Amino acid sequence: VQLQASGGGLVQPGGSLTLSCAASGLRLNYYAIHWFRQAPGKEREEVSCISTSDDSTFYSHPVKGRFTISGDVSKNTVYLQMNNLKDEDTGVYFCNVRTAIKDYWGQGTLVTVSS
Repeated sequence: VQLQASGGGLVQPGGSLTLSCAASGLRLNYYAIHWFRQAPGKEREEVSCISTSDDSTFYSHPVKGRFTISGDVSKNTVYLQMNNLKDEDTGVYFCNVRTAIKDYWGQGTLVTVSS
């Protein structure tokens, strides 16, 4: 099983980025997919989650209204659309899938919000 996170980069405050998490060896529509982030010097925190089987979603308070999570079952990929980015959104973003056997993590993609 591999999770490939991509789409990070440098963006100015107020800008947008879309992160992707592509899975291989596992069908994402059978699981909930989580996005976490870790800012420098801080603990990893969950920012969003989607269950593609019923499209139910979760957003943490700091990102609610600015981030949108979605899934494309045909591409076995989950996206995190991030709008109105703020300095405090800076960090490494990881996608995660929890199965009955194991937690799987992507390698992380760096998002830097800076003017």
